Amino acid sequence: MLKIGFCGGGMMAQALAKAFMRAGLTRGELMVASCLPNDSGSIKAFEEMGSRTVFNNEEITEHNGDIVILAVKPQAASSVLSDLRKASSPIKLMLSIAMGISISTIEKALPSETPVIRAMPNTPSVVGFGATVFARGKNADQKDADIASRLFKSVGICEEVGENMIDPVTALASSGPAYVFVMIEALADGAVKMGMPRNLAYKLATQTILGAGAMAKETQRHPGQLKDEVASPAGSTIAALHYLERYGFRSALIGAVEAATLRCREVGREK
Repeated sequence: MLKIGFCGGGMMAQALAKAFMRAGLTRGELMVASCLPNDSGSIKAFEEMGSRTVFNNEEITEHNGDIVILAVKPQAASSVLSDLRKASSPIKLMLSIAMGISISTIEKALPSETPVIRAMPNTPSVVGFGATVFARGKNADQKDADIASRLFKSVGICEEVGENMIDPVTALASSGPAYVFVMIEALADGAVKMGMPRNLAYKLATQTILGAGAMAKETQRHPGQLKDEVASPAGSTIAALHYLERYGFRSALIGAVEAATLRCREVGREK
């Protein structure tokens, strides 16, 4: 069982904590989270898991845990890392899920021997369909990588990559659910426009996207092949695809991933 400390107790920290417990990797009493005193929702969530909450980041290291997870907004990372540097107990493994904060930035802020792994999970981790990648710092060995892999495979798929892939992954997998939610909403709006009740439209749009994703994953066939099999000659699907092409559907998605990647890099330069 792993002893885990969370710097930050927000939605992602809560989702990961619950998933780690479900997977049998830890127990509630083996976790501690630092929260803002006025963040009653996060405090309640961790207390309901049987975990302790604190208001001082330095106390996370005094938990004498196996892992410290940096789960704060990018603008808060610097002060949190400063707190951790002053802590009396060494960090056995620093695992950061803070967007845009590079491994080198974290390593410079902490004692020189600290093992650091930078990971990027996404919000579907909440329901066990997460997509996570991670990269190792100079002091993180294979044992540390195995721990990260075990943790994130408990919430979905997990791959190790070079750090240069983290920002594009953030733009695709971490921001991607937002693109899909907009797509669900737009598809449902189209169906409502054509006379369908809204509840049914949302249900069908959601299930369609879920099913299409499952087909692509399970068959391992190229998405273009799967698309071609739906698009019959002179049919309604090819007419719809032509409409999407005319209005730049693919280009918009490509541009969205590009814009999100560039913003991640901007955040990294600001820190």
